[in-house]
Order: sequence, then C-alpha cells, then structure tokens
Amino acid sequence: MFLSIDGIDGCGKSTQVGRLCRWLAARGREVVACRDPGSTALGEAIRELLLERHDLDIRGRAEMLLYMAARAQMVDEVIQPALAEGKTVVSDRYLLANVVYQGHGGGLDVETLWQVGRVATGGRMPELTVVLDLPVEQAATRLGQSLDRMERRGIEFQRRVREGFLVEARRHAERIVVVDARGTPDEVEAAVRAAVERLS
Repeated sequence: MFLSIDGIDGCGKSTQVGRLCRWLAARGREVVACRDPGSTALGEAIRELLLERHDLDIRGRAEMLLYMAARAQMVDEVIQPALAEGKTVVSDRYLLANVVYQGHGGGLDVETLWQVGRVATGGRMPELTVVLDLPVEQAATRLGQSLDRMERRGIEFQRRVREGFLVEARRHAERIVVVDARGTPDEVEAAVRAAVERLS
C-alpha cells in the first residue's frame, strides 16, 4: 500500500505522517516512511538547493524539474523496492504538491505538471493521498522562525496553494481525500485513520 499526506506549510503534515506510520506498524504492517523531496542522497541534495539556498534564483520550470528529479530517484530507490517487498509506504508529500505549488501557486500549467509527473514517477501514484486542510492564517502561526523558500512566498501564495489542493481533491476524489486539520492532533489522526481504513 502506498499512501501520501500533503497540505500547506504548517498544516501538521509531518506530525500526522509519524502518527500514521506508528499506527500502521502496530497493525502489523512493515512501514517505510519517506519525504518528498528527499529520502535519497540525490533527493536530499536537491532538497537543500530548493528549500535552503536563498542565494539562488531558481525559476519556475527549473524548480519544477528539480522536484521531479528528486521524486524520480525516490521512486526508483525507495518506493518501488519497498512495495515490491510487500511493505507499506507513507510519503510526506508527493506529486500533488508539485502540481499545487508550482501550478496553482506558481502559474505553471497544471495538466503539464501531471504529465511530467507521470513520466518522473513511472506512473507510480499513491492509492490514497490525504490532504490536511487548514486556513492559511492558522497554519502561519505554526511555522517556526526560520522559513524555507516556499514558506517565504507570503500569504497570497499560500492561499493559492490551499485552494489548489482543494481543487485537485475535487478533480481526483477517487484518490485524494481532504481532512479538516483544525482539530487537535488526536482528532486529525482519527480522521486520517478512518480514511485509510476505508481504503483497506
């Protein structure tokens, strides 16, 4: 089983990825967690370029292709081998984030992003993506003092990103579910669990 969790910065994504992995493991599954971009030597190097190198002027198409390259490596090196061994994979972000951040947020063509993504991933898509939905203003209060390149793009960018997640969830309702992330971590975890249980 291949799952991903996504949402705007500050939505509680990383917390829920950890909780979901522990719950799945307790149910007897062997779980592999990964983060996009990252989880491989190449992916982590690209992550550093994309998120921490504030001195670099990375234009939209180049940014998109860097994310795709990191994801392609992660699919080949981490996701496919784990799934082939019968393990469950939980990814902190995946292709949907690329579509939303660089497409809805950054102005690139959304359909082109999906098409390039299919090439980069070899068609490997999560059986379920959980989008944690949170008002932008509330999410902003959860971010730390040291913001990465995406988090520095401001409130209007984040609003476009949030709306993009909701638009894509409506368009692909068969594999993307939206969970209200305004509750307590326990409440959000319960909703995520319920979504995953419906899948199995």
